Order: sequence, then C-alpha cells, then structure tokens
Amino acid sequence: MTGYILAIDAGTTNNRAILYDHAGQITGVAQRELTQHYPTPGWVEHDPLEIWESIVAVIKELLATQQIAISEIVAIGITNQRETTLIWDRKSSTPIMNAIVWQDRRTAPLCEQLEKEGLAQHVQERTGLLIDPYFSATKIAWMLEKVPNARTRAERGELCFGTVDSWVIWKLSGGRLHCTDYSNASRTMLFDIHSLTWDDTLLKALQIPLQLMPTVVPSSGICGESERAVLGRSIPIGGIAGDQQAALFGQSCYQVGTAKNTYGTGCFILMNIGEEPIRSKQGLLTTIGWGINNKIAYALEGSIYVAGAAIQWLRDELKIIKNAAESQEIAANLPDNGGVYVVPAFSGLGAPHWDTYARGTIVGLTRGSNRAHIVRATLESIAYQSAEVLACMQEESGTVLQSLSVDGGASANDFILQFQADISGIPVRRPRVIESTSRGAAFLAGLASGYWKSTNQLEECWELERTFQPNIEEDQRQALLGHWRRAVARAGRWAEK
Repeated sequence: MTGYILAIDAGTTNNRAILYDHAGQITGVAQRELTQHYPTPGWVEHDPLEIWESIVAVIKELLATQQIAISEIVAIGITNQRETTLIWDRKSSTPIMNAIVWQDRRTAPLCEQLEKEGLAQHVQERTGLLIDPYFSATKIAWMLEKVPNARTRAERGELCFGTVDSWVIWKLSGGRLHCTDYSNASRTMLFDIHSLTWDDTLLKALQIPLQLMPTVVPSSGICGESERAVLGRSIPIGGIAGDQQAALFGQSCYQVGTAKNTYGTGCFILMNIGEEPIRSKQGLLTTIGWGINNKIAYALEGSIYVAGAAIQWLRDELKIIKNAAESQEIAANLPDNGGVYVVPAFSGLGAPHWDTYARGTIVGLTRGSNRAHIVRATLESIAYQSAEVLACMQEESGTVLQSLSVDGGASANDFILQFQADISGIPVRRPRVIESTSRGAAFLAGLASGYWKSTNQLEECWELERTFQPNIEEDQRQALLGHWRRAVARAGRWAEK
C-alpha cells in the first residue's frame, strides 16, 4: 500500500503532526509547544487560534522536511486533549474566549450545586461519569454565563461548542463540519452513552442549547474532507478519538479485558470492557472507547491528573533535576524512598478519590531527607496512583489483568515501569513504539480509508520491546501501599474553604 496516513495530535502541552506508513511505523514527526495560560490559581487556558496555527505549521513543516507531497496523504486522523472546551462564532470562526483546559478547576462550585440538586445519579447512569470540573459540561455553562451575550447567541444558533477535535475539524473543513466522535462526546458529561444522544435533562440543567452541540460521528469513518485551500488538497478525515481512547486503540487493545496506561501529562488507564457498559461503584468512569461499524466498544477508565507533569515540576519549579532522564538515574541509585512520599495533587485528585480540593503534599521528611528522596518519591507517586486504579478496575470488571501495556513519554523511564510492576503485581509491557496516541488516530483513519483492512492487520504492527516483571513480595507491596494511603489522606480536601 502506497502513501501515508497523517495523524494530528492536538495535545495539552504541544501540537504534533506524525506520518505513518503501512507497517504502522512513524516516518516523520513535527511538533510545537503550546502556551499554557494560568489567569488565576486553579485556572488553565489555551488560545484556540494558537492551537490551529501551530497545527497548520507542523503539518507544513512535516511535509517539507520529509519531502512528502500532499497527494501522498491517504487520510487524516485526529486525536486530542479531551474535555478542553471551546466555543466559537459559527460565521466568523472567532472564539468567544480562550479554551478552558481539562485541568481547570474553576467550575468546582457549579459541580457542587449540581450535586445538591440531586443530579449525581443521573449523570453516572446516563454519561458513565461523575460530576467534576474535569469534564466539558460545566465549562460550557461557565462560558455561556460569563461571556456577554453568549447564551443568547447560542440559543439563536450563532455559536458552536466543541472539544479540540471539533475545533480542528471545523478549521480543516473551512467551517463546513461541526462534529465530534463518540469517544470525545462521552467525555462532555452531556452525552448519553446508552442511547448515543445528547442528554436533554443535563442540557436543561446547565442551560446549554442543543443547537450549540456538534453532530456525533463514528470514530472510524469518513466524516468529510479538508478544505482544499487549507492544505492544498482535499483529504478525507477518517479517524477521530480522544487521546486516551486513541492510545487504547493504538495499543491494539481490541479484546475484552485488555488494558493500557498512558504516562503523559496526566496518567490514564483504560480497559476494554466490550459492548456492554459497566457502572462503577469505586469512582472509575465508564466511557466510550470508540464507535466503529455501528458498534460501540466501552471502557473503564481511571484518570490521574498529574504524572509526567510531576517530573516537569521537579525540573521547572523545584529545579532539582536538569531533565526527565536524570530523574531515573537519581531514583535508581537509592535503595528506597527513605520514608518520603509525594502526593502530586496539584489540581486535586482523580480516580478513585475524586477530591477537587486535595493539594500537593510531601510527607515523611526527616533531617536525612534530601533531593534524591523527593525525586524518587515523585516517580513512585505516578506508579502508586496507577496501582490504585488498576486494583479498582480488576475488581469492578471481574477480570484479573495478565499484563498492562504502556505508552506515553514517561513510559521511557525504566524506574517508573519497574516500580509499577512491583507495586501493582502485574507484568508491564512496553512496545517498541511508545507513541500509541497518534498511532491510534492513524489506525482509525487507515481503517476508514481502506489503507488497512482489519484490526488483525493492526495487531501485526504491535511489537514488544520489554516486559517488566514484579519482583517484590506481597507483604512488602501491601506495606508500601499502606504508607501511600496514609500520605493521600494527609493531602485530602486541603483547599476546602
């Protein structure tokens, strides 16, 4: 098969364009960092115009550096930071304000109000989610309330809401396509994952007009084409998925009970649970993995807000490491953490705690504690948080995981993966290509365009690089987990007024 699939990865900290060949291998990458805006503590924003301009720039840079003609691109797949919320004018394509990023906590009071109104059960039953500022719904309501005339304009059909995938598709298509896929829709806290429709009760509760919402389309399927003027040629847009669902697909987790963990800015664990959703009782989310050929694959998900971002914190704020690679060497040179535990709850805790008001904490310090102990404890915190989610996931699904597939930037850190295997009691499998997010988007687009014929072909593209086996005893594992739970308890509800 000739030609390439172009994957657009609109991430939290950077935007990338990646070319994939028929063997599922990366042949070229271009990326640009995305400016983070922090208007006030707990608020995080992105400039929608910067998002779009950088995506165009990296696509052009990629094609130029790889000397690839636009005619060689078979299809486009898009993956994106989820839940990040944009609203723009339908005629001018002008955003009404900056995008509110998934990490943003400004709508915590509104979430509390929804809980007081008794909507928690409805939200979980219909959307598979829990009421939390993380999701798009309360961000939309905040924008409509705070931006002058926004709600009136939305009611008149003059505005469009979208997560980042919708914004990119809108701009790619020259304003012809206002859509999202099942995976991204399921992250808004407004989508009924059973009937596959926007939920009237939640739209009314938050005073969000239905005409603001995008059309929901399959994750793999040609939803339209790019505008010729944008890239120089009309190209089919065939794959759309939120970043974590795309990673699940890119890791070839097509069978029920398979799972992956992406170690990115945050840490996200998803398990394929098949065509019937499971309602969690321990704070996990039930989400849509993807929709293909009129079939929905559901997943259980545990979201950890701070993973790789904690390593960046060591580097940029504490300035106790020069780069991420140095953290591995420092941690590995210690026999243990010296009794030090770091809970990186910088913007609250996700699953299974869902504590909006938790804050970052370092406990167990003694006079002998030093920089190395803090570095090691920070890396361990990524694995501890993941272990909590994995334990819940296995209990809820009734499935004992035989292994965990991993990807994302921090999965290159051998110390983290070995400690993950030790503290979880599960073998950890790292593929040769740890770039699973954009790969999933490419796979979805390739299936839709006929570039690949089946998921069996895609599974052949997955290659194992290394397996990390658990090598500590169960009593030691439980003792360490007990210390971790005590540390988390100290961080709980710290910022509550």
